[in-house]
Amino acid sequence: MSLDEFFGAVEQEWQDQALCAQTDPEAFFPEKGGSTREAKRICMACPVRDDCLEYALEHDERFGIWGGLSDRERRRLKKQIG
Repeated sequence: MSLDEFFGAVEQEWQDQALCAQTDPEAFFPEKGGSTREAKRICMACPVRDDCLEYALEHDERFGIWGGLSDRERRRLKKQIG
């Protein structure tokens, strides 16, 4: 197994445990101005929330709710830690 395959498998492992994978994906990608409340509520109970947020920050995800944060909140966090 190559290093890329290994990291791909690890990445898939946390995604399989994500609560969002068991719910309506529309909640995590609301229309502009739409509510993010439901997605964030699901994220708060998710066992892989930190992995999800880390993935979004590392891959510069620009859309959707990842790890309980919107794009704007993730950009603000990156400025604070970077």
